[in-house]
Amino acid sequence: MIELLLPADVSCAATRAETVPEGTLFPEEEALVAKSVAKRRNDFATARACARRAMAGLGLPPVAVLHGHRGRPLWPEGIVGSLTHCNGYRAAALARATDVLSLGIDAEPHAPLPSGVRELVTLPAERERIGPPAPEGTGEIHWDRVLFSAKESVFKTWYPVTGIELDFIQADLTFHRADGEDGADDGDGRLPHGGTAVEGTFTARLLLTDPALPTTLHGQWRIEDGIVATSVLVRPDWKDSDGS
Repeated sequence: MIELLLPADVSCAATRAETVPEGTLFPEEEALVAKSVAKRRNDFATARACARRAMAGLGLPPVAVLHGHRGRPLWPEGIVGSLTHCNGYRAAALARATDVLSLGIDAEPHAPLPSGVRELVTLPAERERIGPPAPEGTGEIHWDRVLFSAKESVFKTWYPVTGIELDFIQADLTFHRADGEDGADDGDGRLPHGGTAVEGTFTARLLLTDPALPTTLHGQWRIEDGIVATSVLVRPDWKDSDGS
């Protein structure tokens, strides 16, 4: 699914498998999760298996993917990328730094955010635009979860370039649907009949700015088979085409 949200020069790989065969990890990766619980080890390993497949898509040999501050993946020289994992979906997206300045991806279960989280990760204006939380089982879009995922993609794009952590309330997001229906900002929160996928775009106005990135980031979102996926991508020549 994530490959539908990114251009062709980004190599993507995804899986719905929860585990991978023993021996998938490099020794130095094994050392990072040696004392972790099984779920953490499985998340780590399946995401890195996806990363290796994405590397192959760029013609690169498989290498270990270690992590830096806050778990940021450390990619080979000249490569940018992002990883994500949630129950039922893991993915990696990689590109050459000559083609992409930075990118971020995220996947989440399509379900309401846990109680109390919505207020912590949204601005008042965003809550007004997306409306009240949708109850489970009603066939409505859980815009709070879409927004949370989109902000994760924004932050994964922002941090590798700036080295500065971005808080959830330092980006103001607006959503649009691609199917001709109204978007979240117009109060339409229903999934299409028949359970088919729905997708669209979003803009993220950054309330903390840095000259290395535009003040507004653009992304895509998609809901399919119970998963929300989002992406953000910035080109190296963004200043030539962006007035922000």
